[in-house]
Amino acid sequence: MRTLAELDAAVSGCRACPRLVEWREGVAGTKAAFRGEEYWARPVPGFGPADATLAVVGLAPSAHGANRTGRMFTGDPSGDFLFRVLHEVGLASQPTSTAIGDGLELYGTRLVSPVRCAPPENKPTPAERDTCRAWLAEELTLLRPTLRSIVVLGAFGWQALLPVLAAAGWPVPSPRPAFGHGTVLKLGDLRIFGCYHVSPRNVQTGLLTHTMVADVFRAATSVTASD
Repeated sequence: MRTLAELDAAVSGCRACPRLVEWREGVAGTKAAFRGEEYWARPVPGFGPADATLAVVGLAPSAHGANRTGRMFTGDPSGDFLFRVLHEVGLASQPTSTAIGDGLELYGTRLVSPVRCAPPENKPTPAERDTCRAWLAEELTLLRPTLRSIVVLGAFGWQALLPVLAAAGWPVPSPRPAFGHGTVLKLGDLRIFGCYHVSPRNVQTGLLTHTMVADVFRAATSVTASD
């Protein structure tokens, strides 16, 4: 079995989805605010320690966020919101995430995406999600010895995650439970927490607030703390 570092390296070299390869490379440097910057423009590996007790699973990198910086949820408004929450609840060393090497550390927490490349209009296809599934499955297998809870950001992540957990032997109910903010699933020694995605649209429309996200993470960390 590969180590997590070896998996991250393999993820970063993936070119399995032609549409995503073309988009992630072609969009690099097209936004005026970042013109002249060298973009990562590759699949983005997970971020966080190999012995994490909590995983965060959510959608895909953004074109000028993680696709630019090379780190999950780094360099865009979604990440700005998420890391403020993670810092407040004691899971991040600082409330900002701007670039690899900025000093940020996550405590007991690993950020994972079910699709590793930035997709056009932030909408991966079902086929792209399924092609990327093997990376998610392998990462969760490597995290399994210590993993006790997963916060899922959005319905896309929920729909991608549950089949992976079922295939790995976790007791996922059938039919699979629907996604909802505040939904909690108990799968043996693992807890799954649903949370609306931290997208600018959800935040700006008031569907999601800082307090709502912080409450979900506090519930998830209470599971890991009591293990």
